[in-house]
Amino acid sequence: MKVVGISASHRLDGSTSYLVKRALDACSDAGLETEFITLADKKIGFCTNCDYCRRNDGCSIQDDVSSILDSMKNADAIIIGSPTYFGGITGRLRALFDRTLPLRRNGMQLSGKIGCAISVGGSRNGGQEFTISDIHRFMLIHEMMVVGDKGTAHFGGICVARGKGDVENDAEGLKTVDNLAARISELLR
Repeated sequence: MKVVGISASHRLDGSTSYLVKRALDACSDAGLETEFITLADKKIGFCTNCDYCRRNDGCSIQDDVSSILDSMKNADAIIIGSPTYFGGITGRLRALFDRTLPLRRNGMQLSGKIGCAISVGGSRNGGQEFTISDIHRFMLIHEMMVVGDKGTAHFGGICVARGKGDVENDAEGLKTVDNLAARISELLR
C-alpha cells in the first residue's frame, strides 16, 4: 500500500514539508510505501478550461502536473499539506486542484482513496481549519474517503509556526500529525 504526501508550500524545506514528511515517516515505519512531493519546485500552469480532458485522457498543458497526477492515481492514500495563506490554501495548491479535473472526468480515478490534510499557520487559531476544509472539499469532490486524526484535532494535522524550526516545538500540533499518520496506517492494514 502506498501513501503519497504533497507539500503545497512555496518553501522547499519549510514547516509544511517537515510535517508531511513526519507523517510519511510514520507511515513508512508502519510498513507502508511512501512518496513525498513538494510543489515548491514544480511548474504548475493554470487550468484554461480548454476541455481537452473532456475528450482525452490527460491535460493539454505540458508541465510538472502530469507526473503529480500519476503519483496521485497510484496512491492508496494521499496526504496534502498546505500553509495557511489568508485563511486558506496556497495559490499553488489551488492551481493543482484545478488541474486534477482529468482524474475526475476520466473515471473518477481518486474515488475510494484515503485523503488526509495537514495545515500550519502563524497562530493557534490562524485559519488552519479553513485551509483543511479547502483540502477536504477537494477530496470529497473526487469521492475520496476523508479521514481526520482521530482524537485530537479531528480535522487533521494542525500546527503553529512563525519561523523556521518553530513547528518542531509545537507538541500539541505534532500529536495531531502523528495521530493522522497512525489513522492512515490503521486503515491501510
